[in-house]
Amino acid sequence: MRIGVIGTGRIGTIHANTLSRHREVGSLILTDADGARAQELAHRLGETAAPGVDEIFKWGVDAVVITTATSAHAELIGRAARSGLPVFCEKPIALDLPGTLHAIAEVETAGTILQMGFQRRFDAGYVGAREAVRSGRLGRLHTVRALTSDQAPPPVEWLPLSGGLYRDTLIHDFDVLRWVTGHEIVDVYAAGSDAGPPMFRAAGDVDTAAALLTLDDGTLATATATRLNGAGYDVRMELAGELDQVVVGLDDRTPIASTEPTGPPAADKPWTGFLERFGPAYEAELAAFIEVVRGERANPCDGREALQALRVAEACEVSRRERRAVRLAEIPGGASAAAF
Repeated sequence: MRIGVIGTGRIGTIHANTLSRHREVGSLILTDADGARAQELAHRLGETAAPGVDEIFKWGVDAVVITTATSAHAELIGRAARSGLPVFCEKPIALDLPGTLHAIAEVETAGTILQMGFQRRFDAGYVGAREAVRSGRLGRLHTVRALTSDQAPPPVEWLPLSGGLYRDTLIHDFDVLRWVTGHEIVDVYAAGSDAGPPMFRAAGDVDTAAALLTLDDGTLATATATRLNGAGYDVRMELAGELDQVVVGLDDRTPIASTEPTGPPAADKPWTGFLERFGPAYEAELAAFIEVVRGERANPCDGREALQALRVAEACEVSRRERRAVRLAEIPGGASAAAF
């Protein structure tokens, strides 16, 4: 199998390394807006660098992996669909609903494959949580708490391009909340704080956010995020039911210290970022993509799934801005049913 990788930045490099080692991948063609960066990576991996995106499609590939800036995702998805090529794309499809819906329509019209990169669906902890919920081990689920905390802020120039904390960061929590519980989010109430570094206010963003989410079976969930968690990178999900409760992301590297005299000690080597924390999950999602392309399994996260997570993020942005509860029915694109 020959795969084109468009974008060789941080996550593109990780994906290219993973694909180059996969037994079903014969070769890669790499390209990037920074041609020297693509050339360097291709040389290191023993692969081929292309001068631009056009060559990816002209030289012939069996599938495309998109890891560019988000602003280019929708156009590249559409181009691949029109070329009849299956696509793996990092989230999100686009930063707005119209762009997302248009790209999904192109894929569905062409009858091609679009798998979205929500890697938490492939993390052992979240898989275990899903099994605990679906098996009935927890009993009736009543409360879910999700959090994502970055250790340090992103580069200031990247903030205006990120889509904001809900679309960029909490969208992962929204997606995996639906996936783990098997239920839709029906309304949200969200708030955000820009009391930290002024670069967040300048970008119209917040450095810390929280949302109260109600699921369609009445389960209550909270989702919080921050860019300023100096103790380390912290991603957890707690699920509490009438019979039992479980937690994802609690191990000897969780950056949290107990104040109890007999509590566990603080982590010696706390997680520093998402690439380290979710390394195995990133590899697993690409292995799944290759299986999907080969017709060996169903698509584990298609464009419609990504759309639902974006709709929740959009509802949170409206709620934060207008200081009110927002029903998901107010957000366009909800006619599709989620595949659980």
